[in-house]
Amino acid sequence: MAETIQFDRIAIIGIGLIGSSIARAILRGNLTAELAISDASPQHLSEAEKLELGHAFHQNPLDAVKDADLVILCTPVGTYREIGEKIAPGLKAGAIVSDVGSVKEHVVNSLQDVLPAHVDFIPGHPISGTEKSGPASGFAELFDHRFCVLTPTDNAAQLSVDRLKAFWEAIGSDVEIMDAKHHDLVLAITSHVPHLIAYNIVGTADDLESVTKSEVIKFSAGGFRDFTRIAASDPIMWRDVFLTNREAVLEMLGRFLEDLSMLQRAVRDSDGEMLEGLFTRTRNIRRSIIDAGQETDEADFGRHHRAEADEDQA
Repeated sequence: MAETIQFDRIAIIGIGLIGSSIARAILRGNLTAELAISDASPQHLSEAEKLELGHAFHQNPLDAVKDADLVILCTPVGTYREIGEKIAPGLKAGAIVSDVGSVKEHVVNSLQDVLPAHVDFIPGHPISGTEKSGPASGFAELFDHRFCVLTPTDNAAQLSVDRLKAFWEAIGSDVEIMDAKHHDLVLAITSHVPHLIAYNIVGTADDLESVTKSEVIKFSAGGFRDFTRIAASDPIMWRDVFLTNREAVLEMLGRFLEDLSMLQRAVRDSDGEMLEGLFTRTRNIRRSIIDAGQETDEADFGRHHRAEADEDQA
């Protein structure tokens, strides 16, 4: 393999789905000479070591960041400040500190006054993932042809921003640079509110006395199944997202509720023209997402069904 090392030492704090996928992508691209892994869970750390996801494994994040040129926080955003306080004494001058949280303004507020002035703090958010978690759930291709947003702080050196951008591009991502507040507003409507809706719909279906759990599972071949996939995402991570991006989520949720009320009136008044117009417009948005390379147009979203799986195993 050609020499492509970008950083002498990289430290990943948190080895769940995103952290383990980054680790695999780093190893796939030979992007560092030494990859240090840290996780508060001894079980996760042991599993990561068995999977050979790095070169060094530490339960204490301070040990992992020693001499690291790049540190990436891959834990729930609610843990960032505590972790930042722990690792601050061990961060070397010129190191880049980043993260993968789907909220950015809170991340800046949590870490900006904790991290030493001699490091470059560049928050990030790879817009990719699955509903699974844990070290074994990651895969190197998770970021291929997916966007990663960077929201550099004002004092971050441009050279460091360029290096981090090159890093994410090396593991397959298309990189966008934007303001942290703008990021949070965009993600509130494209990710956070949809997750909130999914959690609510699945919870409502489970609560309805007229629909048994067995029937929910039996008839989940329709749209409900897609909601259950989203609602299966990590509860702690999403709890922190809604608590830390509260203002943007509430703003977008207010807009959504206004539009939902309009849709309710259209159904009540048998306004077929309004319904057809909305459905046509939203179908075109789906096509735009596929054309942008952010989804597949394969039948049933490219899912492998039982018969296909049986054929594969035969």
